[in-house]
Amino acid sequence: MNITVIIMFITFVSLTLLITYFASKRNNSASEFYTAGGGLTGWQNGLAIAGDYLSAASFLGIAGAIALWGFDGFFYSIGYLTAYLVVLYIVAEPLRNLGKYTLADMIAARFHLKKVRATAAVSSITIVIFYMLAQLVGAGALIQLLFNIPYTLAVILVGVMMTIYVLFGGMTATSWVQMVKAVLLMIGTIIISFLVFMHFNFNLSTMFGAMQQISAPELKGDFINPGSKGKSPLDNISLIIALLFGTAGLPHILMRFFTVRDAKTALSSVMWATWIIGVFYILTIFLGFGAASLLSRAEIIKANPAGNMAAPLLAEKLGGDLLMSFVSAVAFATILAVVAGLVLSGASAFAHDIYGEIIKKGKISEAEQMKAAKIASLAVSVLSIVLALFAQNMNVAFLVSLAFCVAASANLPVIVYTIFWKRFNTSGAISAMSVGLIVSVVLVILSPNVMNMAGTGFITMEPIFPLSNPAIISVPAGFLAGFIGTFFTKAESKAKFDEVQVKSTTGISVSEVTHT
Repeated sequence: MNITVIIMFITFVSLTLLITYFASKRNNSASEFYTAGGGLTGWQNGLAIAGDYLSAASFLGIAGAIALWGFDGFFYSIGYLTAYLVVLYIVAEPLRNLGKYTLADMIAARFHLKKVRATAAVSSITIVIFYMLAQLVGAGALIQLLFNIPYTLAVILVGVMMTIYVLFGGMTATSWVQMVKAVLLMIGTIIISFLVFMHFNFNLSTMFGAMQQISAPELKGDFINPGSKGKSPLDNISLIIALLFGTAGLPHILMRFFTVRDAKTALSSVMWATWIIGVFYILTIFLGFGAASLLSRAEIIKANPAGNMAAPLLAEKLGGDLLMSFVSAVAFATILAVVAGLVLSGASAFAHDIYGEIIKKGKISEAEQMKAAKIASLAVSVLSIVLALFAQNMNVAFLVSLAFCVAASANLPVIVYTIFWKRFNTSGAISAMSVGLIVSVVLVILSPNVMNMAGTGFITMEPIFPLSNPAIISVPAGFLAGFIGTFFTKAESKAKFDEVQVKSTTGISVSEVTHT
């Protein structure tokens, strides 16, 4: 531990707490708590989306994955970036026009039954927990490395801070912390990338040539070509499916579209986010290759078995304590911003959908809803912290890919069918979400990442399911279940679909037109 690290961390934490303090003064209604009152502009929300999306998995996990596995690690960058095309062309506009606070609001625009909303809420909470695990594991490893404190204590400290941000600042504080963090993260990434590029004399051929020389007993193939992890092509295809389609079903990302005033602004925010995120993921090549070149494989693994500390170690190698402290503090701010958004989306699923709309039947005051949201925030935080204590040796980019898998399997089918399929009905909606959720979660539990003989999973035994990511099975299962559930049950009135079509494209409901 050194004084530079301490000063950087205190500065960043103080800044975020100051933002939370000022935001708490505006946090007086459910709308402010959940969606910042819908008052963000396109560029502000785009920056906040980038801050939300560029998580510990992006900065710590991908850098480590590329440093250890080369192109196989870069699969994550490709998948995360291209996923925004699905969000842009399919989800953003209809979601903003149909919803209010959560994904379940959008689905309820067509299906009013409580069990549909409940299923959507349970799916959202499950995805949030998976995603939270990745952030807390990254935070724990980072604080453990910098301050030489036990991993358990590090995770608890981060959990306490994120809970403070959400309880007092709500979406307004979370959004501004994400904006600030996105700017700082891009600055840190650009500085490191420039220094790495300078190390290779600003020559890409020299950099890739150096990467071709990297070898290790663990590598099953060429470092700069697919296959270095020895996984089957089917496993890599499954991973890409999860990453490509998962973003469109992530609750904390979808929730961001409700923080703007209309669908046009939502589309604008996606465009801003895509450019910022695109530049960042291109630069992950320099982070990963720089770490692989300037650090030894043993050095990276010693700091963290999954490679999660490659970026801070690279920063220290290139810029000494000052750059390492800055990068580490930015990574910490990154984690805090993302987990705050995650807690908020999990809490909204419970407080708004389950408690407010199902238990209280929509008859709930602002004060009651705010109280329920804060209690739910606390519960989501505690559960995530407890689970993260057992996932220390898992790569955070991989953990996030599992959340993407569940999102693509359970949420995306029902979103697509709700918007585009006239015959789709209540049974189909419940079937799609339930089967997608159950199949993806069960196969994740049976996969090599939870069950293995190496001791890096939760269970020490031979895996039952061979693929690391089950998206290639679970995503089609979700779509197929929605089709079968609809096709073999009684058709429902098409009038609601027609109304959804009008509102999803214009933002105007049929009832509003009727009464004007």
